[in-house]
Amino acid sequence: MKIGNRTFDTDHNTYVMGILNVTPDSFSDGGRYDSVDRALRQAERMIGEGADLIDIGGESTRPGYAMISDEEEIARVLPVIEAVKARFDIPVSLDTYKSGVARTGLEAGVDLINDIWGLKYDPEMAAVIAKYDVPCCLMHNREQADDAGSALTGNACDTAFVTAWKADLSETVRLAKRAGIRDEHIILDPGVGFGKTYENNLQAIRHIDQLHSFGYPLLLGTSRKSVIGMTLDVPADDRVVGTAVTTVFAVLHRCSFVRVHDVRENVQAIRMTRAILGD
Repeated sequence: MKIGNRTFDTDHNTYVMGILNVTPDSFSDGGRYDSVDRALRQAERMIGEGADLIDIGGESTRPGYAMISDEEEIARVLPVIEAVKARFDIPVSLDTYKSGVARTGLEAGVDLINDIWGLKYDPEMAAVIAKYDVPCCLMHNREQADDAGSALTGNACDTAFVTAWKADLSETVRLAKRAGIRDEHIILDPGVGFGKTYENNLQAIRHIDQLHSFGYPLLLGTSRKSVIGMTLDVPADDRVVGTAVTTVFAVLHRCSFVRVHDVRENVQAIRMTRAILGD
């Protein structure tokens, strides 16, 4: 897969997407990088630690987040996109589910659109991605968790979840194809932390290899999320180890990308896992 000016061997490697939130209210790093200078320093640090892509986001999507206008989101991300593109030779992803924001970012040189709603929020998003002919990461999401399998236990519960989960992603893929997004431009994200119960989040990680049936590269994004905090009973700033464990799981289950806040630790986790595997 080509993203920007780089080719990613998504069949044989797991790459690190570094998270750069330029928001005042993200759940674990809100306000830390909401100026161009601070954002550039963080981008430089992540690149030095081994990030392969930088994912810039201007609206927090934590549980209970407050939606902002396109104009406000653009005002947050555009100066940072332009500065990162001017200073660093690294592919840049834009984390947005709004076609107007995506269009502005693509005009500024964004190389990938990361849509947490899998083309289902904004009916124009798929057409914008297709027009600019860029890769996209399409995530599974729902407005609320599906408890259809809650009365079931064990394998039956997992089967019910996986069936509904894959059906939702099939609709996302259908929207992409209908708009003319090329197969070689699609990445799928299981959507850990979005529209899921605690158990659903574990199921999404546990069964991520089920998504290989779609034939697209997979991205796992669990960094510092509540499923780790609830499992280990630790706050957001103490979830590095839990995140690294999920990164090892991603390598073992042939995920092509992980999206993380803590680049150095997760790069090391990938390298160690691959060394053990003999890759």
